[in-house]
Formats: sequence, structure tokens, C-alpha cells
Amino acid sequence: MTSVLHGGGPAPCGAVPGPVEPGAPASAVPSLPVSGVFVALEGSPRGLGAAEAAGRRISHGTNDLPAFGRRRIWPRLAAQFADLFAVMLLAASAITFLSYGLEQPRDPATLQLAFAILAVVLLNAGIGFAQEYSAERTAQSLQAMVPRTCRVLRDGERQELPARDLVPGDLVVLEAGDAVPADCRLVEAQEAAVNNAALTGESDAVARVADAVPPGPLLEARNCVFMGTDLVAGTAKAVVFATGAGTEFGRLFRLTAAAPRQQTPLQRQVAAMARRVAGVALATGAVLFAVRVPSGQPFVDTFVFALGVMVALVPEGLPATLSVSLAIGVRRMARRHALVKQLLAVEALGSTSVVCTDKTGTLTQAEMTVVRLWADGAYHPLTGVGYAPVGEVADAGPVRELLRAAALCCDARLVPPSGPLGWRVLGDTTEGALLVAAAKAGVDTAVEEARSPRVAEHPFDSVRKLMSTVRREPDDTYAAYVKGAPLELLARCVAVDRNGTRTPLTDASRAEVVAAADELAGQGLRVLAVATRRVSGPRPALDDAESELTLRGLTGMYDPPRPEVRDAVDACRRAGIRIVMVTGDHPLTAEAVARRVGIVRAPDPTVVTGAALDALDDAGLDALLDGAGELLLCRVSPEHKMRVVTAFQQRGEVVAVTGDGANDAPALKHADIGVAMGASGTDVAREAAVMVLLDDSFASITTAVGLGRSVYRNIRKFLIYLFSHNIAELVPILAATFTRFPLVPITAVQILAIDLGSDVLPALALGAEPMEKDVMDRPPRPRHERLFSAGVMGRICFLGGIQALGVCAVFFWHIHASGIPATDFTKDTPAYREAITMVQAGIVVSQFFNALAVRTDRQSVFRAGLLSNPWLIGAGCVGIGLMAAISYAPPLQAVFDTAPLNATDWAVLAGFGALLLAAEEVRKWMVRLRRTSSKGEGR
Repeated sequence: MTSVLHGGGPAPCGAVPGPVEPGAPASAVPSLPVSGVFVALEGSPRGLGAAEAAGRRISHGTNDLPAFGRRRIWPRLAAQFADLFAVMLLAASAITFLSYGLEQPRDPATLQLAFAILAVVLLNAGIGFAQEYSAERTAQSLQAMVPRTCRVLRDGERQELPARDLVPGDLVVLEAGDAVPADCRLVEAQEAAVNNAALTGESDAVARVADAVPPGPLLEARNCVFMGTDLVAGTAKAVVFATGAGTEFGRLFRLTAAAPRQQTPLQRQVAAMARRVAGVALATGAVLFAVRVPSGQPFVDTFVFALGVMVALVPEGLPATLSVSLAIGVRRMARRHALVKQLLAVEALGSTSVVCTDKTGTLTQAEMTVVRLWADGAYHPLTGVGYAPVGEVADAGPVRELLRAAALCCDARLVPPSGPLGWRVLGDTTEGALLVAAAKAGVDTAVEEARSPRVAEHPFDSVRKLMSTVRREPDDTYAAYVKGAPLELLARCVAVDRNGTRTPLTDASRAEVVAAADELAGQGLRVLAVATRRVSGPRPALDDAESELTLRGLTGMYDPPRPEVRDAVDACRRAGIRIVMVTGDHPLTAEAVARRVGIVRAPDPTVVTGAALDALDDAGLDALLDGAGELLLCRVSPEHKMRVVTAFQQRGEVVAVTGDGANDAPALKHADIGVAMGASGTDVAREAAVMVLLDDSFASITTAVGLGRSVYRNIRKFLIYLFSHNIAELVPILAATFTRFPLVPITAVQILAIDLGSDVLPALALGAEPMEKDVMDRPPRPRHERLFSAGVMGRICFLGGIQALGVCAVFFWHIHASGIPATDFTKDTPAYREAITMVQAGIVVSQFFNALAVRTDRQSVFRAGLLSNPWLIGAGCVGIGLMAAISYAPPLQAVFDTAPLNATDWAVLAGFGALLLAAEEVRKWMVRLRRTSSKGEGR
């Protein structure tokens, strides 16, 4: 996992005295000439051989960073006991043990209570640890699904390999958008520039060269590129000199990997809630302890009473339930092809209000196919789809030179079928489509490249929107082959090809070309223009290579929309999510695709180009985004995309951004939810994003938003469920205090049995509740909405109040029906044991009905289906079964001071539970009625 060529901290570059020796230190590599680099690193211009690479991998290890960020098992388990609720219960257990040691005579029930509290802490910690460990393993396994590959030369052949298989001496091929997979020394560089922000903090691109440089700090060597950075322009070849932990990035990783993660808003809300609950529990217990001590109650009994109050207010199962709910959300999203890299980012998806989406690969299938050509004043259709070079070109003669020139201005490579994989493109899909079209016209690209070898290149960039290559022709002259955006390229043309003759470009012919380009774009095609010119030498300047050109023609290619996207767009509309297309394509092409997928429906959408955005000040941009109409942003640069995202966020929107290229990384990182393409995206985009679409489909975004909303709603459901029964536990204790009843209506041991045996499993089942059918028919939740909103607190009090009234009624009814004066009750009085058994059983039974009630916010649970979550039914039955065992099993009766209940008792309790469910159904009906009325008034 480390390279022998470089290790430790940053090393200075230094000249190598004497002849170049194999195995020279990394500090000397930048000062070597290109020929000396291969000698020092024991490489070759043809790359390593397969056998040599395998041997080096054995001796050097894989190109991986060590997992320093993972805590070992024991520290992770110990962290479960640092939770505030756990600390409170551990302290309560310790005090109870102490009370047992001090009381005379010693009551076994006190010892049982101490062990019971300790058991709850241990079991809850075990559940929390298991869920956290499972979630971590799930996140790691899902993260491994994201491909991390690089291109290398092995035995003279270009291959695509996992980046972890790189070894020192490998010859890596880099293109714009690639992440640098290891520390490398450049041996070829064409207009190459890198972004070293990950290492140096400098966001500006830095040019890179292949020549030797003077001695200096290694990170400042202009002929080296480093792991963790990315190539933002140009192409290059580089020899690996350090891998894994031996890289500069590995050195920084060792310093930062163990740093604690920052808390998410959800974590902070839960932590604040825990502090408030703990404070209320301690304060309430202390006040009641102070009230009862002067009344002459035994000290230990009074302490146990106060302890019961404290335990009644602590939701012990909350941490584990929260963890498993988020983990379930991650798994569900992964099954829908959406990988969320941060577990706690799941719930943030639910508040997405704006999606800024690109076009190619997300809304479309990312299989570009040239379907129409324009040359010599005529259109020429092509047949066949995809990357298989099968099809025909109508009247191929006039367009053969156009397609030859286009193919010679490409970096991509067409890869034949291999195993289960069909024809595919290694490189840019647009260039792949040109190669396929050339093959259909009978152009043998391999032969043409051999006849006209490349000697120079001016890579594409988003400013000039052109790419050019320079090749040596068979007659030893040189020619430039240029392709790019029609208007930009046409402005550099002075002639047009007519029947193989170079004809001056007049205003009329220029207008003819523009009209042809507009017609192709209006059909939803992506249009590229192709031109050539003779140049005087092998390395002409950029302006010389791309001026006084001869236009060869136009290519129109089509990337069909994904069939599932239209339904996904409709779902976003219903959910109140605004979709803005942000693309570098021609406005006509963008509008055609947007209409096909349903983003645009109006006859006159607002279409704004990057140039128009430059002319808008901040107020003008805000006014543009404020419009409720359909908006398309075309011909935009990465800077434009970043500015639009920032403007939306300043308006209070929660923005999701899609992207696949290195130039999308700033917007992906700045967005609330950055969404990268997993199949076609670059490594840089995937690293910058929070979510990766494994199938590159916009429909997966919509599904993920729905699941994110569902996760957030499920969290609220089990919070309502957990805290409402706390009210039912606390109110009887308070009622007994104020009525001066000498004993507690429910003991601390019983409360622990409820929290552990009857609450945790149903709460976990609520975390796995299926997504409600209408979850995407509601507007996004506000960005600053609190987890414990007024609505949540209202439902907690409503449901908890009904439960509290029910258990208070059955307790005092049993006490009153016994005919025994309150002052004569003892722990062994049968009527008292029956009464507290009724309280415990009443809470358990009502919680079963409560779990059914909180499954939906507005929809009737009967319409949702009582059996649609079988895990919840099973968990509730387990809780009731445990309560029956506590009531009837003599050993458990001795522990919990309970008595057997008869059929009438169970019927009464079931009646109270059904009353709770009925009351909640009435509340939901009233909410639906108000909603219907408000809609009617709105019309």
C-alpha cells in the first residue's frame, strides 16, 4: 500500500548527480529528463508488462489508502455508553446499588431494579452498536459499488484498470475530468492543467509540463501530478512514482482521517432534544423526591419513586431507532440505484425544492448516435442506434471526408464487445458517436490514424468550445482537424467544402450553414461542426490551428430520452419541486429534449444563455429565478452553474444539482445535495457529490427524494410513538403524588420493561414503514423546519394524553373498587398488584394501537392497510406477549410485582386502545376535511 519510491512528508526536488540509476528517489524525479524518468522508475514508454506489474503489486501492495477513519470495535462499543440517556441510567443504577447496600432490612426488589436498569443500558448499547456497525458496513459496501478506474498502458495497449491495481512505474493516460490516481511524473502533456485544491487549497487550475524542472519542493514541481487532484484541461501521460499511503495525499490522509465528523442538523436536533429531556427528567424527579420526603415516606421508597419518574421520561431506544431508520433508507435508495455516501444526508433529501439538472445521461440514455449529417448543401440520414457500428449512410460519398475529419479529431476509442458487455466507448460519448458514424460510412479509423499520425492537440475547453488536432499527412505536410460548436467554429471559417473544392464562404453560404444548424438543433439533435486547414508545421499556435478554416459540414446526433423520465418529472411537479435544466447545449436542442421529457410544456419557456446570464446583475438574476415559469439555462459554463445554485440558496431553496464532469464539481459540492453520475461521471464529480446515481437516471433522483421524505416522516413517527407513551407513564405517577396515594402506579422496573420489551421493536418497525403513497403529492418541507415542530408536539400530547387518561382510569378504578383505604395499601396488597399490572398492560396495549395510528399523518390507516407493515404487527404482538408473560408467569410476577389479569381486564384495555385509534382517525378526517375545504376556497 506504499511505494518504495517516496514516503514520509514533502520532499525537496534535487538534481541527481551522475548517470540516472534505476530506483532513484522520488525527490529526484522532477529534475530528470523524460528519457531518464523511465530509467529511474524502471518503466517503459510502452508501459509495464503484465507479469512485471503483478510482481510489483505483490511487493508494493495495492494503491489504497489505509482505513484510518474506522474506529476499532471496542472504542465504538464504549461510545454507546457515552450517550446522555445511557449516562443517566448508569448513574441511576449505581445509586440503586448503593441504596440496596444502605437500606435495613435490604429489599430484594431494590437489587432487582438496579440490575434491571443496568441490563437496559447494556442491551440498548448492544442494539445501538449493532445498528451502527451494520450501517457502517452497508455504507462501505455500497461505496465500493462506485467504480474507480484509470487508463494505463500495459504491453503497449491502452487498458482500463481499477485504480487500486496501479504500481510504481505504470504509465497512466489522463484526460480532462480524470482524477489523478497516484503521484506521477508527466512524460507527455498537451495543454494540461490540474486543480490542486485538495492538497494546496488553491482553487485555480495550474498548468503542467513534461519537461524537467529545477530543484524545489515536490508539491511545486510543475511536471508532477498528485493523488487526490484532478486534471481539468488537456491530456497527459505520466509515470507513477508513489502509490497508496506513500503519496502526498496519503500523508495528509494520515493526519486528517481520524478527525471527528461534524454533526448534521438532524444530529444536533436530537442531541438538543436529549439534553432537554434529560434536564426535565432530572428536575421532575428531584422535585417529586423533595415533595414526598417530608410526608414521612421511607427514603429508599421515595428515591425509587423519583427514579421511576426519571426513567419514564427517558426514551432509551431512540438512538438505535434513529440509526436503523437511516440505514434502512440508505439500503432502499441503493436498491433504487441511488447511493447516498453520508448516512445522515438521507433525511436532507426530503426537503429538496429545486433540481438543477443537466441533460446528457441524466434525462437521456447517454448513447449518442449520429442520425443526420449536412454537407455540400444536403442532408444525409444515418441508420442504426447505439455504439455498434452497424448501419448505413445515405449517399455516403459527399460526407466521407466530413466523417474522416471528425474521427481524426477525437480522443475516444470504440471498444468491441467483451463478455457480457456490448460495444462501448472509452472516452467522450460524443466522440464515440462520430467514430461509429465514420465506420458506417466505410472510414477505417485505425488505418486513417496510421496514415495521418497525431503530432499535436489543442484540447476542448468551455470558453472557446472547440477542439483541434494536428496530424502529419502522407505527403509530409501538416493539417489541423477542428470540431466544435457550430457558431464558434463558423466564425473561424473562411471557406466551405463544395464537391471536394474549397469555396469561399460568402454571407449567403454562411446563412445557409446557420439555417442548417438551427434545423438540426430544432429536431432535438446535438450539432457539431467540423473543419480543416493546412498548417505550416507540426506544432502551430492555437490561433493558427483554429483560424482560416474550411468547413467540412455538420453532424447531428441524438441521445434518446430515458423512458422513465417523464413520469419522474410529473412526480416532481406534484411534489412542488421545480426543475431547471442547466446545460451546455444549444438552446434549441435543450428545449426539444425538455419538451420530450415534460420539463417544458408551455409554448414560450424562458430560455437564457450563458452570455445573457453574464449581463445580469444579482438583482436581475434573482428576478429571473423568481419567475414561476419554465426555465432553461443553455450554453452555460461551470461558473454560471455555480452562480445559479448560490442564487437559489440565497432565496431559501434547498437545491439538488446533477453533474458528471470535473467542471461540475464546484456546483456539486456547493449544492445542498450534489448528485453525480455513477456510470458515466468522472471520479472528481463522484467525489464532490453526496449522492451517486448508479444508473445515471433522473428517475432515481425523484425516487431518492421520495425515500428521503419517507425517512424523515418515519423519524417523526417513531418520535411521536416513543414520547407519547412517556406521558402515559408520567401522568399516573404525578396523579398519585397529588392525590397523596402512598405507592407508585407503575414501578421503575415495569417502565424499563415497557421501554425495552414493548417499545424498541415497534419503533424500529416504524423506521421501516413503507413510503406513503401521497408522499410526493405534498410540497417540500421548509429548510428550517424543526424536528419537534408544533404539529409533532401536538400529536405527542394528543396521543399521550389519551393513553394517560386511560391508564389513570383503570388504576384508580381498581383502587376504588377494592374498598381499601388508600393509606392501607402496601406493595403486597393484591388489589394494588392488579392495579399496577393494569397500568403496565394498558400502556403496552395502547402502544400497539398507537403504532397503528402514527403510521400515517393524514391518510386513514385502514386505507393504508393494517397489514401493509407486517413487521409492526409482529413487533406489537411480541410486546403484548411479553406483557402476558409478566402477568401470568410466577417468576416474572415476583420480579415485576404483577398479578394475573382476567379476560374482562384485557377487554377493557383493548377498548381503551381502540378508543385511541378511533380518536386519531377522527383527527385525520378533520385534517383531510380542512385540506379539501382550503382547496375549494383556493379555486
